[in-house]
Amino acid sequence: MIIQDFTSKRELTKIEKTFDLVVVGGGMAGVCCAITAARQGIKVALIQDRPVLGGNASSEVRLWVLGATSHMGNNNRWSREGGVIDEILVENTFRNKEGNPVLFDMVLVDKVLAEKNIELFLNTIVLDVEKSSEKVISQVTAFNPQNQTEFTFKAELFADCSGDGIVSYLAGAAFRIGAEDKEEHLELFAPDKNEYGELLGHSIFFYMKDTGKPVSYVAPDFALKDIESTIPKVMKPEYFSTGHHGCKYWWLEYGGRIDTIHDTEAIKYELWKVVYGIWDYIKNSGKYPEAINYTLEWVGVIPGKRESRRFKGHYMLTQQDVIEQRNHYDSVAFGGWSIDLHPADGVYSAKNGCNQWHSKGVYPIPYRSYVSYDIDNLFIGGRLMSASHVAFGSSRVMCTSAHGGQAIGMSAALCKKDKKKPADFILPEEVKKIQRALIATGQYIPQLKLNEFGGLAAKAEISTSSELKLSEIKKGDSYFQLNYPVAMLLPLKDKVPHIQFIAKSEEETTIDIQIRTSLKKFNFTPDAILFQKTYNIAKGEHTIDVEFDELGIEKGYYFICIMKNPAVQIAESNELITGVMSVFNYQNPAVSNYGKQTPPENIGVDTFELWCPIRRPKGKNLAMKFNPALESFSSVNLRSELFRPVVESNAWVADMNDANPTITLQWENAQWIKEITLFFDTDSDHAMENVQMGHHDSAMPFCVKEYQILDNQGNIIFETDANHQTVNIIKLSNPILLNRLILNLKHPSAHTPASLFGIIIN
Repeated sequence: MIIQDFTSKRELTKIEKTFDLVVVGGGMAGVCCAITAARQGIKVALIQDRPVLGGNASSEVRLWVLGATSHMGNNNRWSREGGVIDEILVENTFRNKEGNPVLFDMVLVDKVLAEKNIELFLNTIVLDVEKSSEKVISQVTAFNPQNQTEFTFKAELFADCSGDGIVSYLAGAAFRIGAEDKEEHLELFAPDKNEYGELLGHSIFFYMKDTGKPVSYVAPDFALKDIESTIPKVMKPEYFSTGHHGCKYWWLEYGGRIDTIHDTEAIKYELWKVVYGIWDYIKNSGKYPEAINYTLEWVGVIPGKRESRRFKGHYMLTQQDVIEQRNHYDSVAFGGWSIDLHPADGVYSAKNGCNQWHSKGVYPIPYRSYVSYDIDNLFIGGRLMSASHVAFGSSRVMCTSAHGGQAIGMSAALCKKDKKKPADFILPEEVKKIQRALIATGQYIPQLKLNEFGGLAAKAEISTSSELKLSEIKKGDSYFQLNYPVAMLLPLKDKVPHIQFIAKSEEETTIDIQIRTSLKKFNFTPDAILFQKTYNIAKGEHTIDVEFDELGIEKGYYFICIMKNPAVQIAESNELITGVMSVFNYQNPAVSNYGKQTPPENIGVDTFELWCPIRRPKGKNLAMKFNPALESFSSVNLRSELFRPVVESNAWVADMNDANPTITLQWENAQWIKEITLFFDTDSDHAMENVQMGHHDSAMPFCVKEYQILDNQGNIIFETDANHQTVNIIKLSNPILLNRLILNLKHPSAHTPASLFGIIIN
C-alpha cells in the first residue's frame, strides 16, 4: 500500500538515457533506420509517439507499404526495395499473406525487439530539443503519458523520421511547406496553386464486414449529409463501390488547403464526417441492397498524413531527377513511385483524385538529400527529406522512405565508427563506404557499380555442378488469349535466337511479332522497336517459328512481343525461372496505367507504353524454345554486387536436371572464415503489399528453401530446410580455416530451378 500526504507540487518521474543514435519516428523510415544502425553495432533509441510501429502502415491507419513496384503497374521490373524493408515485407508475406494489419504491427515489433542494440520507446512524444551549440543537438526531451515519465535522450547523432519533423523544427532547421513555382526549378509539373492547391491532404480509411445477417445503421448527428452533391466521386464507379474498403478509399482526403500540422485534429473530424456519412449513404440510401448484411468493422482513429514540412538538405530532389533518372555520385537509395499529386480540395474536388505520372524506370536518390543543411548531427528521413513538392509526390511513399532510412542508419554507424559528422560522408571517396556497406545488406542502388566486391568470395575460384542453358520453357496445360499484347522479357546477348512458340487460333488470321528493348539499358520500358514481322496463322494449333534475321544486339533485356489478336491463344508454361518473366500491355487504373502513358503537353513527363506483369497464379511465362539456348545464368554472376536482374540476370541458375545443385569456392591458400552471406531470389518484382491485397504465395516460389554449407572435409557448417528470406547471414560461432567451401542447394520445386544472386564471405 502507498499513501502520500498532500504537498504543494509533485514532479514527474525523470529518466536520462544516452545513446549513439536517437531515431525519432517509428514509421517505416525510422524502423528501418534503427534496425540498420543497430545491426552495425551502435546503441539506438527508437522513439515513437504512437502505441504501435509503422506510422501510416500501422493498424491505426492501414495504408499498404509501397514504393517503386507501384502495385506492379509500371515498368519498374524487379524493383522492390532491398535491405531491411525487403526483409520486413518478405517476412510479413510469409507470416501474413492475407494482409492482416494487426499481424503486420507484430512483425515490426518483433523485428525491432530482436535487436539487442535498440531500446524501443512507444507512446513517447518529443516536446523539446536542446543544443550544445547553434548547429549541434545535444538532447531531446520526451514524455510518455502511459507511464507518466519524462525522458531525456542524449546522443551524438539524431535522425528525424517523425513525418512532421518535430526535432528538425524545434532545432531551428530551415524547411518548406507547399509547392514551388515552376520557375524555381523549371519543374513543368509544378501545380497551379490557386486551382490545384499546394499540399496533399490526410486520409482516413474504413473496413466493412459481412455478418451473414441484416445489420441496421443509425448515423451519428455529425455525419455528412447530401453525399452525392458534396462528394462527386461517389457517382464514379472507378472510385466508389460497395466492394471497396480500406486503402481503396485513399481518395477520402482532406486538408490540403489548411495547415496539415496544426489543423490535424480538425482534419480528422472532417474525415470522420465523410466516412460515417458515406457509410450512411451505403446503408440507408436504398441504392446498395447488397450491403444489407454489412457492418462497419473499423474506422481509423488518426489520419494518414501525406505532406507537411520538407527540410533543407545539401541537395533538393526535383522533377527532373525523377523523370530523367539522373544519376548522383552519392546515390544511396532509389524511388520509383509515380509523381503522384492530388487536388488540395481532396474528397470534395470534382477533379481526379490523383495525377500519377510515371518515369521510365527507377531513379537514384543522393545521400545529400538526407543530411540536414543546418544541423551538423542531424539526418532528415522519410517525408522530411530534401525534395521539391513535385519530386515529393514520388519520394513520399513508404518503401522509398524506408530505403532512405536504411542509408541514414548505415551512415550513422559509420559516423560513430570513424568519428565523423554526417556531412563528412558527402565527399565522393567517403560516400562509397556507405554505398558498399548498404549493398552488402542487400540494398540496391541504381546505376552504381563497385569493384572488388564480395570479400573472400571475390578471391576464390568458383565452380558449379551445372549452369542453366535455357533452350526451352516447357509447355503447360493453359493458354493465354491475346486480348492484349504479351511479351517474354529475356536476358540476351550477341544476337536474338531463333524462337518457337505454340499458337492456337479459332480462324485463319495473322499475328504481329516484335522485338523491343529499352533505350536506357538499365530500364525495362520497351521504347525501341528493333524488329517486327507479321505471321499467318491457320485455324487450329500450330508451332510458330520466328527468325530474327541474325539480328545483332548488345547485352541486355529484350521483349519478345506478341501483339493483340483475341482470336489467338498462346501456350503457357508452369515453369518459373529467375531472371525471366512475362509482361503484358494491359491496363491497371489503380496506378493510372491505361496501357500507354500520354501526358498533357509541357508538363515534363514522357509518353510511353506500360508493359507489366500479372500476379500469380495468373501471368504465366509463355512456352518457348530457343536456338541457340540462352546462356545468361552462369557462375560468373555470383561475383556481381547486383543481387537482382538489371541489364542481365545477375544470377547463377542450376540446370533443372541437376539432381544436386552445388557451388564450390576454392582458394589457393586456406582462409579464415567467420561470416557467409547469401542472396536468394524472393521475386523482387512482386510488390508484397502488407495489408488488404492478399498474396498467392507465402514463400516466393523462386527462393531456395533448403541448402547446406560444407567445409573441405565434408562437415556441415550450416543447414536449413526452411529459408524464405532474401538475405541469409550465417555468422559462425568460431572462425574456420579452410580452402574449400561447398554449397549444396535443392531446387525450390519441380518447375523452378535453384538459383543464387551472390555470395559475400568474410
